[in-house]
Amino acid sequence: MPASDTDITLDDSERTPCEIWTRVMGYHRPLSSWNLGKQQEHRDRVYFREEQDGWDKTKHQHGNLA
Repeated sequence: MPASDTDITLDDSERTPCEIWTRVMGYHRPLSSWNLGKQQEHRDRVYFREEQDGWDKTKHQHGNLA
């Protein structure tokens, strides 16, 4: 997105904290309730997309492995 003269800049004191929730073992829980080790594990997670990681779903459909 190109910068413009109407860009808004906020100080940290003007920001509203956003609470992140995640689902673990069927329960939705806020990350803030996790211990420090689990919070770090969440930050270290690596996400992928099938198309970008070379996953060929035509070879893995319906439990048939090629």
